[in-house]
Amino acid sequence: MTKQKVSLNAQVTTFLDNLEHPLRKEIEQLRQEILTTCPSLMENIKWNGPNYHLHDKDRITMKIQPPRAIQLIFHRGAKVLAMPKEKLISDDTGLLVWRANDRAVATFKSTADINQHKDVLSGLIQQWIAKA
Repeated sequence: MTKQKVSLNAQVTTFLDNLEHPLRKEIEQLRQEILTTCPSLMENIKWNGPNYHLHDKDRITMKIQPPRAIQLIFHRGAKVLAMPKEKLISDDTGLLVWRANDRAVATFKSTADINQHKDVLSGLIQQWIAKA
């Protein structure tokens, strides 16, 4: 099944246009991947990067500084919640680096890196949104 392009948030696009980020192509690729994987997510700017929320609850934030790599932070928002006893989702691939049982990071340094992990990333996004 081919994923369709989605409408990107114009404010996020303008924010990124003003940055002249060296990994802009990778940022755009990740924006498309996140929003095509989970079209119910809304995109905005938070913590100086693209942020994705569902029903006003932040779930994934793109860390774009420093400009050596792009990190997707999988989280449950800024509000302190009870910590789950186990990792919120499973990742047998090792793409996610766990900071806590409810917070993980995926790092991408190139388009090839994103393409290599595209299917895994899509599955992780779906799992995260379902569980977080």
